[in-house]
Amino acid sequence: MLNDFVSKGAALEVPMARAIVDNIKKQISQARRHRIPIVYCCDAHRNNDLEFKLWPRHAVKGTDGAKVIKQLKPHREDYVVAKTSYSCFYKTSLGKLLKKLGRTHLIITGVVTNICILYTAVDAYMRGYKVTIPKDCVAAITKSEHQFALRQIERLLHAEMV
Repeated sequence: MLNDFVSKGAALEVPMARAIVDNIKKQISQARRHRIPIVYCCDAHRNNDLEFKLWPRHAVKGTDGAKVIKQLKPHREDYVVAKTSYSCFYKTSLGKLLKKLGRTHLIITGVVTNICILYTAVDAYMRGYKVTIPKDCVAAITKSEHQFALRQIERLLHAEMV
């Protein structure tokens, strides 16, 4: 939930992202109450990232666009994992962090449902994690892409959809 995805007129604006902010905020509050670790996986691209051949330049490391929106700003005790691809697991420290934390169940929220959410859920499933997707805490650029990804996650990964 970075500025370059959520802010109006942003580089890769996902208009529906603004509609899920309060729902994600509730999920985070609930997790904190139950002492469940919060992990933010955030795009942190280099200036010349190959992804910019497919997508507009976005979430460049060190820019305001790469910051988590102020409504969901990480707390001191939260974890932030930088990523440069669709999956939060690919070439990141996420797997080691989850192992260290002893976690086997992931609740995945954010954007974009058919890209980062889908590929992270697939990688989590392939690594043996239980996956839950709160449907009101994910958004895509289009409704059809959103629905497609949710169907794939539910049917192929047997993820819990709440």
